[in-house]
Parts: sequence; C-alpha cells; structure tokens
Amino acid sequence: MTRLSCVLSWLTFISFQMVVLAASICTKGGKGVISRQFRDMSRTRIESLLASFPKLIPTNTQHTTVETADVRFVYQPLEDLYILLITNKTSNILLDIDTLHLFARVVSDMCRTADEREILSKSFEILGAFDEVVSMGYREQVNLMQVRSVLEMESHEEKIQDIIARNKEAEAKEELKRRAKQLEMQRREQQRRTASSGGGSNYLGGGVTGYSPVPRYDAPDPTPSHISTSSPAPSATRAPAFKGSGMKLGSKKTRQAELVDALGGEILASPSISTDASAPPTPSISSPAAAVSSERGSIPEVVAESIHIAVREQISLSLLRDGGVQSMELKGDMNLLITDADLAHIKIGLSPPSTEFGNSLQFKQHPNVAKFAPGKERVVALKDPSRAFPVGQSLAVLKWRYNGTDESNVPLSINCWPSPSNDGTCEVSIEYELENDSVTLYDVVISIPLPDGSYPTVSSHSGEWSLNPSSHSIAWAIPFMSGDEDTKSGSLIFNVGGDDAGAFFPVDVAFVAKGSLAGVNVASVTKTSGESVNSFSVDSLLTVDEYLVV
Repeated sequence: MTRLSCVLSWLTFISFQMVVLAASICTKGGKGVISRQFRDMSRTRIESLLASFPKLIPTNTQHTTVETADVRFVYQPLEDLYILLITNKTSNILLDIDTLHLFARVVSDMCRTADEREILSKSFEILGAFDEVVSMGYREQVNLMQVRSVLEMESHEEKIQDIIARNKEAEAKEELKRRAKQLEMQRREQQRRTASSGGGSNYLGGGVTGYSPVPRYDAPDPTPSHISTSSPAPSATRAPAFKGSGMKLGSKKTRQAELVDALGGEILASPSISTDASAPPTPSISSPAAAVSSERGSIPEVVAESIHIAVREQISLSLLRDGGVQSMELKGDMNLLITDADLAHIKIGLSPPSTEFGNSLQFKQHPNVAKFAPGKERVVALKDPSRAFPVGQSLAVLKWRYNGTDESNVPLSINCWPSPSNDGTCEVSIEYELENDSVTLYDVVISIPLPDGSYPTVSSHSGEWSLNPSSHSIAWAIPFMSGDEDTKSGSLIFNVGGDDAGAFFPVDVAFVAKGSLAGVNVASVTKTSGESVNSFSVDSLLTVDEYLVV
C-alpha cells in the first residue's frame, strides 16, 4: 500500500468520526437561548440554522434527527425548549444521540427547571460543562459524574490537609486535658495531705486512687449528704462535654483558663489548639474510635465518695443491614471501693430488673457475696453479715452477662440505605436512633466505607463528618446523644461514585456511654444495722468492643 493510499484511508476514517459543530438550546420557535460552537462558525450562521430548525421538524414522527444540505440536527425536547447538536452529515448518528443524552443530563443536573430564565442564569456553568464533554468537535470519554467532579474543582490534597490539621487540633486538646487532669490530681493530693496532717476530718473526695474530675466542666463541691452518680436521670440530663471545651477569650477567667495559666507557655506554644468554644470534636483520621482518647472519652469524671461503686459494661453487637440482630453479647461487672472503715458493714440495693432484658441476664456473685433471692429485691451483701467489706481495696462484687439476638435490646439502631443511580453514582442515606433512654452516648463515630477511588458529596447531615484516608471511609461524628428529641436521632445523605451497594458495609460504630444498658443501677445503700447511707457515688460506664452493621 502506497503512502498516498494510507493517507486517503486515514482521511476517510476521520470523515466518518463524529464532529459536533455546535451544541445549542433554543425555543420552540427557533430563538437561541445559549449555544456553544466547537468549530469556526459565525453568530449569524448559528442564528440562521436555529431559526430554520423548527421548520424542518416533521409532524407526527418519532425521529429525533433532521438534515439539511449541509448539516444534521440531532435534537431532544427539553420541556418547552429544544436541546440540539449541529453535526456534519457523515458523523456517527449513534454517538451523536449518546452525546446529546449526556448534554441533556448535564443541563437537568445543573438546573432545577428547564426553562429559559433558569438556563440563562446557569449559562456559564452549562457552557463550561459542554466544553468538558466535547473538545474541538470530538467527544471526550467522560460521564456525568466526571463532569460534575471537574466543575466542583475539589482538591483531594486540600481535604487531606484539612483533616490532618483537625486531627492535630484534637490531639492538642487531649494533651491539654491530660495535663490539666494531672494538675488537678496533684492539687487534690496536696489538700488530702494537708487535711491529714492537721488532724481534722479525713478528706475522702478522691486522691490518686480515686476518680478526679476533668477540669473542662465545673464540678460541684461534694458535701456529706451529696450523692454523686452517673446513672441516667430524666430530670438531670447533662449537656455534652464538648460544648464547653476549648479556651474562651474574655475578661472573665474560667477555671480552665486558670489551669492553662498554671501550665505556662507549653500549652500556648501549640499552634493547633482551637479557641472556638463551640467547635464540636473532630474524629481522628487514624481510627473510627480515635475520638475516644481514653476509656471515658468525653464523659465527666465522678467524684468518689467514701463508698464508691463502679459499674462497667462492654458490648459486642453485629446488626444485619436488612434488619435484625446477628449476634449480641453484653458483659458487665460491679466494683466496690470503701475508704472509710465505719462504712464497711453495708449492703447495696439494686433497682428492679429492666423491661428490656428482664430475666435474660445471667448474674454471678463474688464467693463471699450472697446470691439474689428469687422473687425478692436484688441486694448485694456479704453472706456473713458480721463480716465487713475490705477497706481501701476495690472488690468485684457482681458480674453479669447477656447473649442473644433480641432486637429490643439494641441500644443504637443504624439504618444504611444505598440507592444506586443510572449514571454510575450511588446515593447513600444513613440514619441513627437511640433506642435505649437509660444510657447517654458520647463521642459517637459512625464509619461508612467508600468505593475505591471515589469521594463523597454530602448533601445533608447532622453532627460533623470527615474523610478517613487510612481506611477510605467517611467518619460521621456525633458528640452527644441522649433521649431528648433534638439528639436522639439524626441522618447523613451523600452521593458517591459506584453502583455496588455492598461496598458501603460493614458500617463500624464506636462510642462510650454513661449508664447501665442492662439496667443494673444502685437504688440504695444501707448499713447492715439498718441505718441508711446518704453519701455514696456511682460511676456507670458502657464501652464498645465491636459494633457493626454487616
């Protein structure tokens, strides 16, 4: 084959490729609304072609193409308008129609209504999108999602830097709280030593072996008749601790500001500490549970009285995405710490069993603790009433366990609903609702996996959200969740590339909670002689071992 024949074959191939001369939107009468020319064409030429276009449309026909002696019109009705491509007569009609449909989807995606006023107001964005679809008259290999991503001009690197900055800020806050806690513990220990050396009354508010308060909230001073408890009470629901976090600027010096002054320039030298007191906690990008820096997270510390009762529970739960419980295990224990020998002869009365778990809990007492009497009030007491509980030593007096699949025992329900679209994207709606009002949740982080290589566009959300690049997931953070209607439920809706609904599972949930999920609450503490004890403290805490939606 000679070089001339090769050139002629190549020119013949090129002539049968799709060449879009212009893409236009016009009225039914042929008046142009907007038009983008991809080849050299004058405005007068375009206006004359658009004016002649409606006269060429045959009546009572389903064809979407008409031709003149020079060009071909490929058109589609768009409510009261026409969207049309002006191409050469040798172009591929199938590719022309596919390109026209993409143009129509772009216009529908950008405009709320396909009327002349709305299109004119969005003309700059529409023409920019047209240039992304066709370049120099030839179709680019793009889809609607890619066009939308280019027009949004989002930077992945910028998002990562924002997440890293927020993560550093959260770490600085945690360091501030840790050092402030150390100062508070030293101050309390010094007060205890001063009170002991002076021969006065013994200070039992909790030293190095007790539970010292976190200085980010103003804890009330304990009195002999005060009962400090973390058990949930409907009339005294605490506000989320994060709403009062951070350093406040002003003339009034708060308790936390005094602690910052005591720490000196070490804390102020950190550039990552936020001065926004209303800023919610930002989850770490390294793990969905990284917002909880310790076992307690944001739950305020409980001031330990002479009788201190610690209730600890841990839950492992696996929910099915279509509803129901795959597996659920709850473990709990109660520890008793007595620091006053005069209060060592006591018995602890528990609240009646909860309606959620009923008699499904399995209890196990310490060998020296009497078992519960069937049909009677649940009491934690020594088998031998003449003996006393150990003083200055924490003792595990009671343990319990639940294993089952009863959906009514789930504390937090998660509903994740992916809805694939026809354009290669997927809309994901995820909702949560607190099902058990006996617990108050803190530092809730719901992690939803994302398809590889895609990034979400969030349309609505409660709480805060961020990207976790290490696991390529979206971390949805809710700092506080209680039985109130304002915090009991919430939702997150986002769009992301991909049409595989299974790519968004498993959903991982992490939180810490105040209260007992099993309903093991302290109702009263009395001496074995029958005298009531009014001063005791209870610290109830629920943590998550595993919480998944599969």
